[in-house]
Amino acid sequence: MSVPARVSRSTALVVALSAGALLLAACGGSSTSAGTTSSSRGSTGAATGSVDSALAARLPASIKSAGVIKSGTDASYPPMESVSADGKTIEGFDVDLGNAVAAKLGVKISFVNSPFDSIIPGIASGKYDLGFSSFTPTADRMKTVDFVNYLSNGTLWAVKPGNRAGVDKDNACGKKVAVQKATTQVDDIDARDKQCTSAGKPAITIDQYQLQTDATTAVISGKDDAMLADSPVISYAVAQSKGQVEQLGDQYGAAPTGVALPKGGPLTPVIADALTAVVKDGTYQQILSKWGLTKLAVTTIQTNQT
Repeated sequence: MSVPARVSRSTALVVALSAGALLLAACGGSSTSAGTTSSSRGSTGAATGSVDSALAARLPASIKSAGVIKSGTDASYPPMESVSADGKTIEGFDVDLGNAVAAKLGVKISFVNSPFDSIIPGIASGKYDLGFSSFTPTADRMKTVDFVNYLSNGTLWAVKPGNRAGVDKDNACGKKVAVQKATTQVDDIDARDKQCTSAGKPAITIDQYQLQTDATTAVISGKDDAMLADSPVISYAVAQSKGQVEQLGDQYGAAPTGVALPKGGPLTPVIADALTAVVKDGTYQQILSKWGLTKLAVTTIQTNQT
């Protein structure tokens, strides 16, 4: 069964051992603190190239005046976006890419730590200029915002080592499954649950969490039998958990990941062209390599609009 993947957003799965318990520390365990970073170079020091004056001239007047692009970002989704060890700075692939785009436009970018399901409404209301937060451009989302795509991604599942609960992702009936709220993985697991109940099999217990880190903790603790999320997020969780979770099966449901922007607004083509410039000058590939995401690269930046 092929079901659309979330990438799009899309956790803070950096792990620390404290008092014998696994703590997912990249997020600081908080979904409410507003961590921001506005470095035009990026926290990683990745080269961003020189300002493109022609692109900068096309920025909306409000952004030119402020000198800052404000991004809604759910910093609980490493390696895409998470809170660093200092408890406030947001870092990750999306952050580095956003910083490279902003540098190309001659401005800074501020990443505001926000619940994932609040970002698109925030863009629509003008609270945020855009959302770098691993979004999959679904038809429903495109009713409210535009997307400029910069990755190709899919979904993966993870379980405890040895799959002790005997989870079959294509027949997870009767199992407890963790997923982050408002992601396309919720639609995925809902569809699988309906298949179970339609066939007279036990329903899937679906536990939805505000943070992807909480979903991972639920699997590690044994509260849930499995979880599903974007493939880079699961791969990162497996690597950081030091053997406490493992991948189940292969990636499926490849879909784009995009930055969300105001519907029909003037910023969409500017961001698309800035991303194209970042691809052409090699910065995009540098950032992909740094975060181990080279397999998710796209060769052409595309815009999704309805």
